[in-house]
Amino acid sequence: MLSTPIAYLLWAISGFGALGLHRFYAGKIGTGLVWLVTGGVFGIGGFIDLFLIPGMIREANLSIEYRRVLSPHLQQPARPVRNVTPRKESLEQIILRIAKRNKGPVSPSEVSLETSVSMDDAKSALEKLVEKGFAELRVRTSGQMVYVIPDFLDTSAPNDFVEM
Repeated sequence: MLSTPIAYLLWAISGFGALGLHRFYAGKIGTGLVWLVTGGVFGIGGFIDLFLIPGMIREANLSIEYRRVLSPHLQQPARPVRNVTPRKESLEQIILRIAKRNKGPVSPSEVSLETSVSMDDAKSALEKLVEKGFAELRVRTSGQMVYVIPDFLDTSAPNDFVEM
């Protein structure tokens, strides 16, 4: 944070504002250059700054604080940009995403619809999940066979599966 006494000290040692060091300190680079070239606008601007310095420092401190709060990512060192190709989502991840959205059940037709795989390949992938113990094959009361991922099954809602 910037200090008003330091700004007054810079104002005094720069010829009572003629060199504009206090303006550079407050982040007012443009007007600091004008003060430097014109001798504080022929001394008049330097004299007026005697009264404006507290407001300049307050404004600069607010600006610093806003940037700190609103842009925390700017404080972190920049990471080098690499040529990273986005990872392609695996078939298993797509099946899990569908199961989460459906709160458990997944059918081969849904998997085939959301991917470029055939119904047979979708069914094979679902059967592999059953073999690994991550999914179950269940029958709905309508007679439709679906694969269920128990982790996503909504146990609070009534289900329409046939009890075996």
